[in-house]
Amino acid sequence: MSIVNAKEIMIPAAKEGWAVGAFNVTDLLQFEAVIDAAIEKRTPVIVQTSVKPSQFLGTQMMVNIFRTLAESAPVPVCLHLDHSTSIDYCKKCADAGYTNIMIDASKQSYEENIRQTKEVVDYCHAIGGISVEGELGTVGGVEDQIKVAEDEAQLANPEQSIEFVERTGVDIFAPAIGTAHGVYKTKNPKIDFERMAVIHKMLNGNGIKTPLVVHGGTGLPDDYVAKLLAAGGAKFNVSTELKHTLLDAKWEYLSAHRDEYDPGKLDVFVRDATRKAVMHWMDKLGCEGKA
Repeated sequence: MSIVNAKEIMIPAAKEGWAVGAFNVTDLLQFEAVIDAAIEKRTPVIVQTSVKPSQFLGTQMMVNIFRTLAESAPVPVCLHLDHSTSIDYCKKCADAGYTNIMIDASKQSYEENIRQTKEVVDYCHAIGGISVEGELGTVGGVEDQIKVAEDEAQLANPEQSIEFVERTGVDIFAPAIGTAHGVYKTKNPKIDFERMAVIHKMLNGNGIKTPLVVHGGTGLPDDYVAKLLAAGGAKFNVSTELKHTLLDAKWEYLSAHRDEYDPGKLDVFVRDATRKAVMHWMDKLGCEGKA
């Protein structure tokens, strides 16, 4: 069966030191490109939708696209809801057929984060076949990346991380270690690799139980990616890069073909550019041939 949840494909990744690519999509072209890349590279893959694109196209539409593409794919494919702050929307997507749900209550108090995350975990586990991702600490935007990375209070505390995972029952865990959403403003973003490694060892030192997630993949230098893989990162989120690829490819094609009015050719060009961007990430994550 090609349809899987995130945890079942992340456990072997965490054991073997590679990571599953998790790519945010906003339309059918990107959806197809991500799965085409996974088939070509023979790797498991996670297709992610943020809340707004999911709501714009419709939750059931996203699931129907997922099932249509994934059921015929010869590789494992997961559909993930990314950064939902709404418990009700998490439940709606779980009911519709998403196979991994992220409840992001990281901006709430520690106890409230636990309460909300556990509610979603309990709901999804009762349905069955759905894994849940939780987050602790602050994953900021690029404008405040350094400020967040240097603030001990905004990063995931290792001891609290263990308690958070145990009390919520969350399947996969995203600790804040200084990564940020968007394109980094510096060539050397401040990332706490040691914190990631410590949390990974505390959680999974006696066998992989709760694989770790790296948010803010876009723009990370290759050596940073390698260090995060070594520190236990088993899922890398890539969103901004695919948005840039989508818009830049459309601009490039339209600029070069101003007298051509053939949407099909434009779609092929954009899908191919997206597929190549995704495969480049798969090479960095070491997941080729792991399906």
